[in-house]
Amino acid sequence: MRLAEVLSALTYALDLTDGQRPGHTLRTCVIAMRLGDAMGLEPGLLEALYYAALLKDSGCSSNAARMAELFGSDDHGVKLSMRRIDWHDRFRTHLQAAKNCGVGQSPLAVARHLFKLMRAPDPTREIISARCHRGAQIAHNLGFPRETSDAIQYVDEHWCGLGHPVGLSGTDIPLLSRILLTSQTIEAFWTEMGLRAALEMARKRRGKWFDPALVDEIYKWRRDAEWWGAIADIQNIGQLVLALEPGADPMLATDERLDKIAYAFASVIDAKTPFTYRHSTNVAGYASAITTALGYDSRVSRDVLRAGLLHDIGKLGISNRILDKPGPLTDVERNEMRKHPAWTWEILERVPAFHRFALPASLHHERLDGGGYPWGIPADGLDFASRILGISDVYEALTADRPYRGPMDPTEALAIMNHDVGRAFDPAMMEIATSLALDGTMARISDGRIEPLAVLDEADARSRPRLVAAPPSNIRVA
Repeated sequence: MRLAEVLSALTYALDLTDGQRPGHTLRTCVIAMRLGDAMGLEPGLLEALYYAALLKDSGCSSNAARMAELFGSDDHGVKLSMRRIDWHDRFRTHLQAAKNCGVGQSPLAVARHLFKLMRAPDPTREIISARCHRGAQIAHNLGFPRETSDAIQYVDEHWCGLGHPVGLSGTDIPLLSRILLTSQTIEAFWTEMGLRAALEMARKRRGKWFDPALVDEIYKWRRDAEWWGAIADIQNIGQLVLALEPGADPMLATDERLDKIAYAFASVIDAKTPFTYRHSTNVAGYASAITTALGYDSRVSRDVLRAGLLHDIGKLGISNRILDKPGPLTDVERNEMRKHPAWTWEILERVPAFHRFALPASLHHERLDGGGYPWGIPADGLDFASRILGISDVYEALTADRPYRGPMDPTEALAIMNHDVGRAFDPAMMEIATSLALDGTMARISDGRIEPLAVLDEADARSRPRLVAAPPSNIRVA
């Protein structure tokens, strides 16, 4: 499998957490690659631009909690509304920020968040810096060249020098960053308001936000209806992006690279809220330890490990107003929270390399008695991996800090879980998990992260069975 195929599929998770329309990142990539060609980028830089476009929003979860805290509103909605504002127009920026404070809450709550926003020294720089730095770090950790991480680090710098996080101007801004900023902003306006509005926005921001040469180039495309129609086709945009991958030999998604991607996206997931710091990596470690103790070989353990790392990827679509709420959830909030396993399924099923564990990863809140969510699947529909992940997820949640309580010690957490043995949890697996938890060997941590399993060769990878033969017919959601 091509690496681009994996990352392209996972961009839907990034669109979800950044409040973007589905396919935003892919459309941005297509626009960026056409601009890169027009600017005469050599093959190495085109490749760096390609992967920077796919990963440009990988740091977007790192500012979600702060945005929800400052505005007191759904972070997705705030991001979407602020995206249309020219930050250089301070009056409109402050007005829109005020409108985003305490949406749907009492006047007192609105006033409280307005005051909090006014007291913050430079919230825009703070929020953008967190996102850009984290995204650049992820690209670096995945092994991409400096040009890729730099493109992400400086994507919100403006031609006039009033951007963030550093305040670079003109040609001091890396060309790839200039291309990405222009491409993603054009895409957002075009998707929301049409091509005419997008081009008018680009004209007004020419020489302010954008490199004038890039705006002039995009204006040449305004009558290319066939091309704009092609990138509007949500069903085929993925294939279009794959066709644009630079280089004669596509980068392959080796097992080592897939492990790095799983760890990287686990960090994206866990950065969404401070109360899930290391949740995904801990669940993966617990699940892997239980799988090994049950006697499964390293091939199966590796799939369970990846499933654990990615089981909560659907939470990227949940507002931090819900995730970080210090009190009980309302019925509406609880129903919203219960959507995240279905979104996990929708995201992971897009990635052929993850098909073996996409379903078990999404079943971690199901119960043996059929009383779980979101689908109410009973014991006969739950394989060993989903049962292990269910135990690991609950144990990690009970022993971790949460906005509504402190962490429990292992003995207390296990006592609570044992009340549900046979109803929620598999008795044999719970017995092993209890033993591992009490002797302190539940997770294998080294240098701050779980040790990846040994890389399997290609023949081994092809021969691995799916953990579940086929998904239930009722699992597809809109």
